[in-house]
Amino acid sequence: MKKNIVVILFTALLVLTGCNEDENKVNNSNDQKTAENSVSEKETAEEDNNEKDSNIEDLPAVPSTSQGIVNQTPGIFAGKYVEEDPWTSEMLEKMKGAPNLPENATDEEYDQYFQYIYSLAAEDFPDPQELIKKWEYAISGTPEATDQRFQFKDNYNIEIILDSSGSMNNMVNGKTQMELAKETINNFLSTIPDKANVSLRVYGHKGTGSDSDKELSCSSIEQVYGFEKYNSETFNEALNNFSPSGWTPIEGALKASKEAFSKYDAKNNTNLIYLVSDGIETCDGDPAEFAKTLPDSNIKPIVNVIGFNVDGEAQKQLKAVAKNSDGMYTTVTSAEQLENEFNRTKEVLESWNQWKEDALYDLDGKSTDVFFDIRDYSINYDQKARAQENRIWKIIQISNLEEIITDEQEEELSKRRDEMEDLVTESLNKIESDLENTGDKKIDEIEKEINEKYNSNVSQE
Repeated sequence: MKKNIVVILFTALLVLTGCNEDENKVNNSNDQKTAENSVSEKETAEEDNNEKDSNIEDLPAVPSTSQGIVNQTPGIFAGKYVEEDPWTSEMLEKMKGAPNLPENATDEEYDQYFQYIYSLAAEDFPDPQELIKKWEYAISGTPEATDQRFQFKDNYNIEIILDSSGSMNNMVNGKTQMELAKETINNFLSTIPDKANVSLRVYGHKGTGSDSDKELSCSSIEQVYGFEKYNSETFNEALNNFSPSGWTPIEGALKASKEAFSKYDAKNNTNLIYLVSDGIETCDGDPAEFAKTLPDSNIKPIVNVIGFNVDGEAQKQLKAVAKNSDGMYTTVTSAEQLENEFNRTKEVLESWNQWKEDALYDLDGKSTDVFFDIRDYSINYDQKARAQENRIWKIIQISNLEEIITDEQEEELSKRRDEMEDLVTESLNKIESDLENTGDKKIDEIEKEINEKYNSNVSQE
Protein backbone atom coordinates (compact mmCIF):
# COMPACT_ATOMS: atom_id res chain seq x y z
CA MET A 1 0.00 0.00 0.00
CA LYS A 2 1.18 3.46 -0.83
CA LYS A 3 2.51 5.21 2.28
CA ASN A 4 0.38 8.07 3.41
CA ILE A 5 2.34 10.79 5.08
CA VAL A 6 5.78 11.18 6.52
CA VAL A 7 6.12 14.41 8.46
CA ILE A 8 9.70 15.21 9.42
CA LEU A 9 10.52 18.28 11.46
CA PHE A 10 13.98 19.57 10.61
CA THR A 11 15.78 21.37 13.42
CA ALA A 12 17.02 24.76 12.28
CA LEU A 13 20.70 25.40 12.80
CA LEU A 14 21.30 28.40 15.04
CA VAL A 15 24.44 30.12 13.89
CA LEU A 16 25.73 32.64 16.36
CA THR A 17 28.29 35.07 15.04
CA GLY A 18 30.93 36.05 17.52
CA CYS A 19 33.37 38.94 17.76
CA ASN A 20 36.54 36.95 18.02
CA GLU A 21 38.12 33.78 16.67
CA ASP A 22 37.66 31.82 19.92
CA GLU A 23 33.94 32.47 19.94
CA ASN A 24 33.72 31.35 16.30
CA LYS A 25 35.44 28.08 17.19
CA VAL A 26 32.94 27.45 19.99
CA ASN A 27 30.03 28.30 17.77
CA ASN A 28 31.32 26.07 14.97
CA SER A 29 31.56 23.23 17.44
CA ASN A 30 27.99 23.88 18.62
CA ASP A 31 26.80 24.02 15.01
CA GLN A 32 28.33 20.63 14.32
CA LYS A 33 26.65 19.10 17.38
CA THR A 34 23.33 20.67 16.43
CA ALA A 35 23.61 19.27 12.89
CA GLU A 36 24.39 15.84 14.29
CA ASN A 37 21.36 16.06 16.56
CA SER A 38 19.23 17.12 13.60
CA VAL A 39 20.29 14.09 11.58
CA SER A 40 19.61 11.86 14.58
CA GLU A 41 16.13 13.35 15.04
CA LYS A 42 15.43 12.95 11.33
CA GLU A 43 16.39 9.26 11.43
CA THR A 44 14.26 8.72 14.54
CA ALA A 45 11.28 10.43 12.90
CA GLU A 46 11.67 8.28 9.80
CA GLU A 47 11.86 5.12 11.91
CA ASP A 48 8.75 6.13 13.86
CA ASN A 49 6.76 6.84 10.71
CA ASN A 50 7.96 3.65 9.03
CA GLU A 51 6.75 1.78 12.10
CA LYS A 52 3.42 3.59 11.86
CA ASP A 53 3.15 2.79 8.16
CA SER A 54 3.42 -0.92 8.93
CA ASN A 55 0.13 -0.68 10.85
CA ILE A 56 -1.92 0.08 7.75
CA GLU A 57 -0.31 -2.11 5.13
CA ASP A 58 -2.24 -4.96 3.54
CA LEU A 59 -5.58 -3.90 5.00
CA PRO A 60 -8.78 -5.45 3.61
CA ALA A 61 -10.65 -3.16 1.22
CA VAL A 62 -13.67 -1.26 2.48
CA PRO A 63 -16.64 -3.17 1.00
CA SER A 64 -18.60 -1.63 -1.84
CA THR A 65 -21.19 -4.40 -2.35
CA SER A 66 -23.60 -6.51 -0.27
CA GLN A 67 -21.40 -9.51 -0.88
CA GLY A 68 -18.36 -7.63 0.40
CA ILE A 69 -20.15 -6.62 3.60
CA VAL A 70 -21.28 -10.17 4.33
CA ASN A 71 -17.79 -11.55 3.76
CA GLN A 72 -15.76 -8.72 5.33
CA THR A 73 -13.07 -9.49 7.89
CA PRO A 74 -14.24 -8.51 11.40
CA GLY A 75 -12.12 -5.82 13.04
CA ILE A 76 -10.38 -6.21 16.37
CA PHE A 77 -13.20 -4.25 18.03
CA ALA A 78 -16.03 -6.31 16.48
CA GLY A 79 -18.69 -7.07 19.06
CA LYS A 80 -17.22 -4.69 21.65
CA TYR A 81 -19.30 -1.96 23.26
CA VAL A 82 -17.79 1.49 22.82
CA GLU A 83 -19.11 2.70 26.16
CA GLU A 84 -16.97 0.23 28.06
CA ASP A 85 -13.31 0.54 28.98
CA PRO A 86 -10.70 -0.46 28.04
CA TRP A 87 -12.14 0.08 24.54
CA THR A 88 -11.34 3.83 24.45
CA SER A 89 -7.73 3.47 25.52
CA GLU A 90 -7.15 0.54 23.15
CA MET A 91 -8.74 2.44 20.28
CA LEU A 92 -6.68 5.58 20.94
CA GLU A 93 -3.51 3.50 21.01
CA LYS A 94 -4.37 2.17 17.55
CA MET A 95 -5.24 5.62 16.17
CA LYS A 96 -2.11 7.25 17.57
CA GLY A 97 -0.10 4.44 16.02
CA ALA A 98 -1.45 5.22 12.55
CA PRO A 99 0.38 7.58 10.16
CA ASN A 100 -0.74 11.18 10.54
CA LEU A 101 -3.36 12.46 8.12
CA PRO A 102 -1.87 15.51 6.32
CA GLU A 103 -3.50 18.90 6.66
CA ASN A 104 -4.32 19.10 2.96
CA ALA A 105 -5.05 15.41 2.38
CA THR A 106 -6.10 14.12 -1.02
CA ASP A 107 -9.23 12.02 -1.55
CA GLU A 108 -7.01 8.97 -1.84
CA GLU A 109 -5.34 9.72 1.49
CA TYR A 110 -8.75 10.19 3.14
CA ASP A 111 -9.92 6.88 1.67
CA GLN A 112 -6.85 5.10 3.01
CA TYR A 113 -7.25 6.64 6.45
CA PHE A 114 -10.93 5.66 6.56
CA GLN A 115 -9.91 2.18 5.43
CA TYR A 116 -7.77 1.92 8.55
CA ILE A 117 -10.65 3.08 10.77
CA TYR A 118 -12.99 0.61 9.10
CA SER A 119 -10.52 -2.25 9.61
CA LEU A 120 -10.74 -1.62 13.36
CA ALA A 121 -14.52 -1.24 13.57
CA ALA A 122 -15.83 -3.77 11.01
CA GLU A 123 -18.53 -6.10 12.34
CA ASP A 124 -19.11 -9.79 11.67
CA PHE A 125 -22.36 -9.70 9.67
CA PRO A 126 -24.48 -12.87 9.41
CA ASP A 127 -24.03 -14.84 6.21
CA PRO A 128 -27.24 -15.69 4.30
CA GLN A 129 -25.54 -18.88 3.09
CA GLU A 130 -25.55 -20.13 6.70
CA LEU A 131 -29.30 -19.51 6.87
CA ILE A 132 -29.82 -21.64 3.77
CA LYS A 133 -27.82 -24.49 5.33
CA LYS A 134 -30.01 -24.33 8.42
CA TRP A 135 -33.14 -24.44 6.27
CA GLU A 136 -31.86 -27.57 4.60
CA TYR A 137 -31.02 -29.12 7.95
CA ALA A 138 -34.47 -28.20 9.26
CA ILE A 139 -36.14 -30.34 6.59
CA SER A 140 -33.95 -33.36 7.27
CA GLY A 141 -35.50 -36.63 6.25
CA THR A 142 -37.78 -35.13 3.62
CA PRO A 143 -37.50 -35.52 -0.14
CA GLU A 144 -36.50 -31.84 -0.22
CA ALA A 145 -33.25 -32.62 1.61
CA THR A 146 -30.92 -32.98 -1.35
CA ASP A 147 -27.84 -33.65 0.80
CA GLN A 148 -27.63 -37.34 1.74
CA ARG A 149 -26.30 -36.41 5.18
CA PHE A 150 -29.72 -34.93 5.95
CA GLN A 151 -31.67 -38.06 5.00
CA PHE A 152 -32.84 -39.95 8.07
CA LYS A 153 -30.94 -43.15 8.89
CA ASP A 154 -31.62 -45.95 11.35
CA ASN A 155 -29.41 -44.40 14.03
CA TYR A 156 -28.74 -40.84 15.17
CA ASN A 157 -25.45 -40.11 16.94
CA ILE A 158 -24.59 -36.77 18.54
CA GLU A 159 -21.24 -35.66 19.91
CA ILE A 160 -20.82 -32.31 21.62
CA ILE A 161 -17.22 -31.07 21.76
CA LEU A 162 -16.98 -28.51 24.55
CA ASP A 163 -14.18 -26.00 25.05
CA SER A 164 -13.04 -26.15 28.66
CA SER A 165 -10.05 -23.84 28.33
CA GLY A 166 -9.40 -21.12 30.88
CA SER A 167 -11.23 -18.41 28.96
CA MET A 168 -14.54 -20.23 29.50
CA ASN A 169 -14.37 -18.76 33.02
CA ASN A 170 -15.32 -15.38 31.53
CA MET A 171 -18.55 -14.02 32.98
CA VAL A 172 -21.81 -13.43 31.07
CA ASN A 173 -24.76 -12.02 33.01
CA GLY A 174 -23.50 -13.25 36.36
CA LYS A 175 -22.45 -16.75 35.27
CA THR A 176 -19.36 -18.15 33.61
CA GLN A 177 -19.56 -19.16 29.97
CA MET A 178 -18.90 -22.74 31.08
CA GLU A 179 -21.84 -22.72 33.50
CA LEU A 180 -24.13 -21.41 30.78
CA ALA A 181 -22.85 -23.95 28.27
CA LYS A 182 -23.31 -26.86 30.67
CA GLU A 183 -26.86 -25.81 31.51
CA THR A 184 -27.80 -25.42 27.87
CA ILE A 185 -26.28 -28.75 26.82
CA ASN A 186 -28.00 -30.58 29.65
CA ASN A 187 -31.36 -28.98 28.86
CA PHE A 188 -30.99 -29.93 25.20
CA LEU A 189 -30.01 -33.56 25.77
CA SER A 190 -32.74 -34.11 28.34
CA THR A 191 -35.34 -33.51 25.60
CA ILE A 192 -33.98 -35.67 22.77
CA PRO A 193 -35.51 -39.03 21.79
CA ASP A 194 -34.46 -42.05 23.82
CA LYS A 195 -33.13 -43.81 20.73
CA ALA A 196 -30.44 -41.20 19.99
CA ASN A 197 -26.86 -41.90 21.09
CA VAL A 198 -25.04 -39.12 22.95
CA SER A 199 -21.37 -38.29 23.45
CA LEU A 200 -19.67 -35.43 25.30
CA ARG A 201 -16.02 -34.61 24.62
CA VAL A 202 -14.06 -31.90 26.44
CA TYR A 203 -10.65 -30.32 26.04
CA GLY A 204 -8.61 -27.77 27.96
CA HIS A 205 -9.87 -29.10 31.31
CA LYS A 206 -6.48 -30.12 32.69
CA GLY A 207 -3.46 -28.08 33.65
CA THR A 208 -3.43 -24.31 33.46
CA GLY A 209 -2.87 -21.68 30.81
CA SER A 210 0.82 -21.43 31.69
CA ASP A 211 3.54 -22.51 29.24
CA SER A 212 4.70 -25.20 31.65
CA ASP A 213 1.28 -26.88 31.44
CA LYS A 214 0.85 -26.57 27.67
CA GLU A 215 1.85 -30.16 26.82
CA LEU A 216 -0.43 -31.61 29.50
CA SER A 217 -3.38 -29.42 28.59
CA CYS A 218 -3.06 -29.84 24.82
CA SER A 219 -2.95 -33.63 25.13
CA SER A 220 -5.91 -33.81 27.53
CA ILE A 221 -8.88 -34.47 25.24
CA GLU A 222 -11.42 -36.69 26.92
CA GLN A 223 -14.71 -38.31 25.99
CA VAL A 224 -16.44 -38.05 29.36
CA TYR A 225 -19.73 -39.55 28.12
CA GLY A 226 -19.45 -41.98 25.25
CA PHE A 227 -22.20 -42.68 22.70
CA GLU A 228 -24.84 -43.90 25.10
CA LYS A 229 -28.50 -43.19 25.56
CA TYR A 230 -28.95 -40.08 27.68
CA ASN A 231 -29.13 -40.79 31.40
CA SER A 232 -29.55 -37.64 33.47
CA GLU A 233 -27.76 -38.93 36.57
CA THR A 234 -24.76 -40.36 34.73
CA PHE A 235 -24.52 -37.43 32.35
CA ASN A 236 -24.69 -34.85 35.15
CA GLU A 237 -21.92 -36.67 36.97
CA ALA A 238 -19.75 -36.46 33.83
CA LEU A 239 -20.72 -32.85 33.22
CA ASN A 240 -19.79 -31.71 36.70
CA ASN A 241 -16.46 -33.50 36.75
CA PHE A 242 -14.45 -30.84 34.92
CA SER A 243 -13.96 -27.07 34.91
CA PRO A 244 -12.23 -24.63 32.55
CA SER A 245 -8.50 -24.23 33.10
CA GLY A 246 -6.10 -24.80 30.21
CA TRP A 247 -5.29 -24.55 26.50
CA THR A 248 -7.36 -25.01 23.31
CA PRO A 249 -6.55 -28.09 21.14
CA ILE A 250 -9.39 -27.82 18.61
CA GLU A 251 -7.71 -29.91 15.91
CA GLY A 252 -6.89 -32.65 18.40
CA ALA A 253 -10.50 -32.72 19.59
CA LEU A 254 -11.81 -33.03 16.01
CA LYS A 255 -9.36 -35.86 15.31
CA ALA A 256 -10.48 -37.72 18.42
CA SER A 257 -14.11 -37.18 17.48
CA LYS A 258 -13.60 -38.48 13.94
CA GLU A 259 -11.90 -41.60 15.28
CA ALA A 260 -14.69 -42.24 17.80
CA PHE A 261 -17.33 -41.85 15.08
CA SER A 262 -15.53 -44.24 12.70
CA LYS A 263 -17.67 -47.21 13.78
CA TYR A 264 -20.84 -45.34 12.76
CA ASP A 265 -20.86 -45.49 8.98
CA ALA A 266 -22.93 -42.80 7.28
CA LYS A 267 -24.86 -45.43 5.29
CA ASN A 268 -26.78 -46.42 8.41
CA ASN A 269 -26.11 -43.49 10.74
CA THR A 270 -26.87 -39.79 10.87
CA ASN A 271 -23.84 -38.31 12.66
CA LEU A 272 -23.91 -34.86 14.21
CA ILE A 273 -20.98 -32.92 15.73
CA TYR A 274 -21.42 -29.76 17.79
CA LEU A 275 -18.19 -27.83 18.41
CA VAL A 276 -18.63 -25.12 21.05
CA SER A 277 -15.58 -22.89 21.49
CA ASP A 278 -14.87 -19.39 22.75
CA GLY A 279 -11.43 -19.03 21.23
CA ILE A 280 -8.81 -19.93 18.67
CA GLU A 281 -6.60 -23.02 18.50
CA THR A 282 -3.65 -22.56 20.90
CA CYS A 283 -2.00 -25.99 20.68
CA ASP A 284 -0.22 -25.51 17.33
CA GLY A 285 -2.87 -27.40 15.39
CA ASP A 286 -4.71 -26.43 12.20
CA PRO A 287 -8.38 -27.31 12.78
CA ALA A 288 -9.55 -25.65 9.57
CA GLU A 289 -7.23 -27.81 7.48
CA PHE A 290 -8.20 -30.99 9.34
CA ALA A 291 -11.88 -30.18 8.87
CA LYS A 292 -11.42 -30.86 5.13
CA THR A 293 -11.11 -34.59 5.93
CA LEU A 294 -14.62 -34.84 7.42
CA PRO A 295 -17.02 -34.49 4.44
CA ASP A 296 -15.45 -37.34 2.45
CA SER A 297 -14.92 -39.67 5.40
CA ASN A 298 -17.09 -42.72 6.03
CA ILE A 299 -18.94 -40.89 8.82
CA LYS A 300 -19.92 -37.79 6.77
CA PRO A 301 -20.97 -35.80 9.85
CA ILE A 302 -23.23 -32.77 10.00
CA VAL A 303 -20.98 -30.22 11.72
CA ASN A 304 -22.33 -27.30 13.75
CA VAL A 305 -19.63 -24.87 14.91
CA ILE A 306 -20.68 -22.38 17.60
CA GLY A 307 -18.45 -19.45 18.52
CA PHE A 308 -19.32 -18.38 22.06
CA ASN A 309 -18.36 -14.70 22.55
CA VAL A 310 -15.43 -15.05 20.17
CA ASP A 311 -13.24 -12.26 18.78
CA GLY A 312 -12.58 -11.58 15.10
CA GLU A 313 -9.57 -13.89 14.84
CA ALA A 314 -11.40 -16.83 16.42
CA GLN A 315 -14.47 -16.19 14.25
CA LYS A 316 -12.32 -16.40 11.15
CA GLN A 317 -10.83 -19.74 12.17
CA LEU A 318 -14.09 -21.29 13.37
CA LYS A 319 -15.87 -20.19 10.20
CA ALA A 320 -13.14 -21.89 8.20
CA VAL A 321 -13.67 -25.08 10.23
CA ALA A 322 -17.39 -24.97 9.38
CA LYS A 323 -16.79 -24.17 5.72
CA ASN A 324 -14.15 -26.87 5.21
CA SER A 325 -16.32 -29.49 6.92
CA ASP A 326 -19.33 -28.42 4.84
CA GLY A 327 -20.97 -27.47 8.11
CA MET A 328 -22.69 -24.50 9.72
CA TYR A 329 -21.28 -21.66 11.81
CA THR A 330 -23.03 -19.39 14.31
CA THR A 331 -21.77 -16.74 16.70
CA VAL A 332 -23.66 -16.58 20.00
CA THR A 333 -23.24 -14.13 22.86
CA SER A 334 -25.82 -15.42 25.35
CA ALA A 335 -27.27 -18.61 26.80
CA GLU A 336 -30.53 -17.91 24.96
CA GLN A 337 -28.80 -17.80 21.58
CA LEU A 338 -26.85 -20.96 22.40
CA GLU A 339 -30.07 -22.72 23.36
CA ASN A 340 -31.69 -21.64 20.09
CA GLU A 341 -28.94 -23.37 18.13
CA PHE A 342 -29.42 -26.64 20.01
CA ASN A 343 -33.21 -26.35 19.67
CA ARG A 344 -32.84 -26.49 15.90
CA THR A 345 -31.47 -30.01 16.30
CA LYS A 346 -34.12 -30.90 18.87
CA GLU A 347 -36.84 -30.26 16.30
CA VAL A 348 -35.03 -32.38 13.72
CA LEU A 349 -34.64 -35.19 16.25
CA GLU A 350 -38.35 -35.08 17.05
CA SER A 351 -39.06 -35.59 13.36
CA TRP A 352 -36.52 -38.40 13.21
CA ASN A 353 -38.22 -40.06 16.16
CA GLN A 354 -41.58 -39.86 14.38
CA TRP A 355 -39.99 -41.36 11.31
CA LYS A 356 -38.60 -44.20 13.43
CA GLU A 357 -42.08 -44.80 14.82
CA ASP A 358 -43.53 -44.89 11.28
CA ALA A 359 -45.64 -41.82 11.97
CA LEU A 360 -47.54 -40.15 9.13
CA TYR A 361 -45.26 -37.97 7.10
CA ASP A 362 -46.14 -34.30 7.32
CA LEU A 363 -43.97 -32.11 5.14
CA ASP A 364 -45.85 -28.92 6.01
CA GLY A 365 -45.37 -29.54 9.71
CA LYS A 366 -41.63 -30.03 9.24
CA SER A 367 -40.95 -27.06 7.02
CA THR A 368 -38.96 -24.26 8.56
CA ASP A 369 -40.80 -21.02 9.14
CA VAL A 370 -39.04 -18.87 6.56
CA PHE A 371 -40.71 -15.67 7.68
CA PHE A 372 -39.41 -15.86 11.25
CA ASP A 373 -35.96 -17.00 10.16
CA ILE A 374 -35.63 -14.00 7.83
CA ARG A 375 -36.93 -11.70 10.56
CA ASP A 376 -34.36 -13.00 13.04
CA TYR A 377 -31.64 -12.65 10.41
CA SER A 378 -32.67 -9.04 9.77
CA ILE A 379 -32.70 -8.18 13.48
CA ASN A 380 -29.23 -9.66 13.95
CA TYR A 381 -27.89 -7.83 10.87
CA ASP A 382 -29.45 -4.53 11.93
CA GLN A 383 -28.00 -4.76 15.45
CA LYS A 384 -24.53 -5.34 14.04
CA ALA A 385 -25.00 -2.51 11.53
CA ARG A 386 -25.90 -0.07 14.31
CA ALA A 387 -22.97 -1.25 16.44
CA GLN A 388 -20.55 -0.80 13.54
CA GLU A 389 -21.92 2.65 12.69
CA ASN A 390 -21.63 3.78 16.32
CA ARG A 391 -18.12 2.36 16.62
CA ILE A 392 -16.89 4.22 13.52
CA TRP A 393 -18.58 7.42 14.70
CA LYS A 394 -16.90 7.15 18.11
CA ILE A 395 -13.47 6.53 16.61
CA ILE A 396 -13.75 9.64 14.44
CA GLN A 397 -15.25 11.80 17.19
CA ILE A 398 -12.76 10.84 19.91
CA SER A 399 -9.84 11.14 17.49
CA ASN A 400 -10.93 14.71 16.86
CA LEU A 401 -11.26 15.49 20.57
CA GLU A 402 -7.78 14.06 21.15
CA GLU A 403 -6.48 16.24 18.28
CA ILE A 404 -5.40 13.24 16.23
CA ILE A 405 -7.47 14.70 13.40
CA THR A 406 -8.75 18.23 12.75
CA ASP A 407 -12.35 19.45 12.50
CA GLU A 408 -12.09 19.52 8.72
CA GLN A 409 -10.71 15.98 8.64
CA GLU A 410 -13.49 14.80 10.95
CA GLU A 411 -16.03 16.19 8.50
CA GLU A 412 -14.44 14.44 5.52
CA LEU A 413 -14.18 11.10 7.32
CA SER A 414 -17.79 11.42 8.52
CA LYS A 415 -18.93 11.70 4.90
CA ARG A 416 -17.34 8.32 4.20
CA ARG A 417 -18.95 6.90 7.32
CA ASP A 418 -22.37 8.09 6.12
CA GLU A 419 -21.81 6.54 2.68
CA MET A 420 -20.90 3.26 4.33
CA GLU A 421 -23.97 3.40 6.53
CA ASP A 422 -26.18 3.83 3.45
CA LEU A 423 -24.52 0.84 1.74
CA VAL A 424 -25.01 -1.39 4.80
CA THR A 425 -28.71 -0.47 4.94
CA GLU A 426 -29.17 -1.04 1.21
CA SER A 427 -27.40 -4.38 1.52
CA LEU A 428 -29.79 -5.60 4.20
CA ASN A 429 -32.76 -4.66 2.02
CA LYS A 430 -31.22 -6.54 -0.90
CA ILE A 431 -30.47 -9.67 1.14
CA GLU A 432 -33.99 -9.66 2.61
CA SER A 433 -35.41 -9.42 -0.89
CA ASP A 434 -33.22 -12.28 -2.11
CA LEU A 435 -34.36 -14.49 0.76
CA GLU A 436 -38.04 -13.52 0.58
CA ASN A 437 -38.33 -14.03 -3.17
CA THR A 438 -37.82 -17.74 -2.82
CA GLY A 439 -41.47 -18.55 -3.51
CA ASP A 440 -41.97 -22.26 -3.97
CA LYS A 441 -38.40 -22.92 -5.02
CA LYS A 442 -36.69 -25.96 -3.64
CA ILE A 443 -33.87 -25.63 -1.16
CA ASP A 444 -31.22 -26.63 -3.71
CA GLU A 445 -32.37 -23.87 -6.08
CA ILE A 446 -32.37 -21.27 -3.31
CA GLU A 447 -28.95 -22.41 -2.13
CA LYS A 448 -27.51 -22.08 -5.64
CA GLU A 449 -28.81 -18.52 -6.02
CA ILE A 450 -27.61 -17.35 -2.60
CA ASN A 451 -24.20 -18.97 -2.99
CA GLU A 452 -23.69 -17.28 -6.34
CA LYS A 453 -24.47 -13.86 -4.83
CA TYR A 454 -22.64 -14.11 -1.51
CA ASN A 455 -19.81 -16.58 -2.12
CA SER A 456 -16.69 -15.41 -0.28
CA ASN A 457 -14.39 -16.85 -2.96
CA VAL A 458 -15.11 -14.07 -5.44
CA SER A 459 -14.25 -10.39 -5.33
CA GLN A 460 -15.73 -8.55 -2.33
CA GLU A 461 -15.10 -4.96 -3.35
